[in-house]
Amino acid sequence: MVNLPFQIIYVARPIHWVKNFALFGALLLTGTLFEKGLFKDVLLAFISFSFATSATYIFNDIMDAKADILHPVKKNRPVSSGKLPVIIAILELLSFLFLSLLIAFALNDLLFTLILFYFGLQALYSIGLKNIHVVDILIIATGFVLRVYAGAFVINAHLSVWFLLCVVSASLFLAAGKRRAEINLLEAEETRKSLSKYSKELLNSYVTMFGNATWMSWSLYTFFESPKAALPFWLALAELSRATTIDKLMMLTIPVVIFGIMRYEALIFEGKSEAPEKLLLTDKALLIAVGLWLTLVYWILYSGVSVSGI
Repeated sequence: MVNLPFQIIYVARPIHWVKNFALFGALLLTGTLFEKGLFKDVLLAFISFSFATSATYIFNDIMDAKADILHPVKKNRPVSSGKLPVIIAILELLSFLFLSLLIAFALNDLLFTLILFYFGLQALYSIGLKNIHVVDILIIATGFVLRVYAGAFVINAHLSVWFLLCVVSASLFLAAGKRRAEINLLEAEETRKSLSKYSKELLNSYVTMFGNATWMSWSLYTFFESPKAALPFWLALAELSRATTIDKLMMLTIPVVIFGIMRYEALIFEGKSEAPEKLLLTDKALLIAVGLWLTLVYWILYSGVSVSGI
C-alpha cells in the first residue's frame, strides 16, 4: 500500500477548496466583512462546504474508477490506480459528508438544505448526468452558484440581481471552459461521453458568449450597486465637472475583470483550464488580476472612500 496517508488526503482534493472562497462573496460585497460574528460564520460554512466538496469528489472517483484507468491523467488518482482501497474511500466519503452536514445544521437550516441538495445533485452527476451534453455544463455551473448562495444564507444577505446574473454567467463561463480544455486531452472522448456531443466550435461559442455575459453583468452591477463616494476629493471632482460621478467607484474594477476574462479565455483555448482552481493558484497574470480586484473592492467598500449603500 503506497503512502496511504497521502492517498487519503489526495483523494479529497483539498486544492479544489479554493473554489469555495466564493462563499465569501456576499460577505465582502455587502460591506459586512468586519461585522461581529459574520466572518466566523462564513468561515465555518466554508469548512462545511469544503468537506461536502471532498465527499462529492470521492464519490465520483469511486463511480468512475474503471473509466479513469483509460484517462491519461485520471488513471493516477488514488482509487483508479488502486493505491487507496475502495472501503477506505467510502469511509472517508461518509466522514466528510457527516462533518459537513453537522456543521451546516449548527449554522443555518438553509445552508444544511443547500448542502444536501448540492451533494445529491453531484451524486446524480457522477452516476449519469455528466454524460448528457449541455446538462453537464449546467450542473457544473450550478455548483458555483450554490457556493455563492451558501455564503449569503449564512449572513442573511440580499444578493443584487446584477450580481446574481454575474455569478451565473461566470459559472457557465468556467464550466464551458473546463469542457473546452478537456476536449483537447488525449483519449478524452473515451472517458467522458458528453464530450463526443461537443465540437470545439460549439464550446468556443459557449466560452465567448458566457465570457461576454460575465463582464457585462459585472459592469451593470458596478453601475447600479456602487456605494456613494465620501472623500472630499471625489466630491470636489464632481463639483468641477458634470462628466464625473461620485457614486460609480466600483466601475474602476471593470478593466480588471475584462483582463481576467481575456487571460482565462487565452488559457482555455490553449487547453490549460481543465482545473480552474489550479490556474487561479499558478497563473501569475490571473493571480495579479484577482489580487488587484480584491484590493480595489476593499479600498472602495472599506477604506472610507465611500459610504456603503449596497
